[in-house]
Amino acid sequence: MQKFIVMVSLLLLADTTIAFSQKQTKPESAITPRMRVIVDNDFSGDPDGLFQLAHLLLSPSVEVRAIIGSHLKVGDGFDNSTTQADNAAKKATELLKVMKLDGRIPVIAGSNTAMANDSTPVKSAAVNAIIKEALRTDTQQPLYILCGAGLTEIASAALTDPQIAGKLTLIWIGGPEYTDLALPPPNYSNPEYNLNIDIAAAKALFNRSNVSMWQVPRNAYRQALLPYSQLQTQIKPKGVLGSYLSGVIGNLMVMLKKYQLNIGETYIMGDSPLVLLTALQSSFEADPSSSTYVLKNAPLINNAGAYEYNAKGRNIRVYTHLDINLMFNDFFAKLALLKN
Repeated sequence: MQKFIVMVSLLLLADTTIAFSQKQTKPESAITPRMRVIVDNDFSGDPDGLFQLAHLLLSPSVEVRAIIGSHLKVGDGFDNSTTQADNAAKKATELLKVMKLDGRIPVIAGSNTAMANDSTPVKSAAVNAIIKEALRTDTQQPLYILCGAGLTEIASAALTDPQIAGKLTLIWIGGPEYTDLALPPPNYSNPEYNLNIDIAAAKALFNRSNVSMWQVPRNAYRQALLPYSQLQTQIKPKGVLGSYLSGVIGNLMVMLKKYQLNIGETYIMGDSPLVLLTALQSSFEADPSSSTYVLKNAPLINNAGAYEYNAKGRNIRVYTHLDINLMFNDFFAKLALLKN
């Protein structure tokens, strides 16, 4: 009899366990934000910024506090207008509408011009937004400023209110190779593209500030190669968002053909490491553990946009290898899970 009672009790316990497990939240809803980010990018320029933003917005472990549209270099071929930052904000807003997120996240146009020098900040609503978020005292979640282009807004924020330096981490896609780490590619641009957008801002951050920085220089961000075959099979068929993103690259390729530029069958999604280094950090002892970096003294940036050794420079992370498989596979999976 006692054995019978025990068996019945075990069966009831098993049934209760099954019922309880069925009531559990879905795995994706169990993930909550563990960091805050402000995204700052030239969305009217290279479309890799739109891919990065879409990926980040699909990542539940990050809370996107604001999206800043930033300017390009004067006369840039992607957008040669005088309203580049405004146009960037419009492109970001367009993507939010495609993702049915319009109105949920502040989209702010930054300055349409670079800094006049390395000690005079620009004034903009975007600068104010960075300072306000950095100075919050009602949250312990770390704050990352994600810059996929120039550094105008974050440099201006650090100059305007230097106390924010210890309250955030800047992750920047930009800067040339360090000669002891990598060689530049054939026919490389000099200065490097993103640094050249605002050399004064780069000087302000590298030479004059104490902002914590993770840098992804050209040799690292060029690792983020997306094959056209995967664009066609893993992104294009994935609903409205996939169609939109693949269309952006398709339109660019058509445009480049008019200028007799053959870019082959890959595209550098150089801004996507901003997602890899934040949303895809390790579960315990959180860090981008599958990518590698070295610690270097922050160099001085000279007027030509080149590095000069600085023995007194603060330590910054310089990423040398990125886990591109993790980054793209996560993006493909999130697109596949997205309900359109």
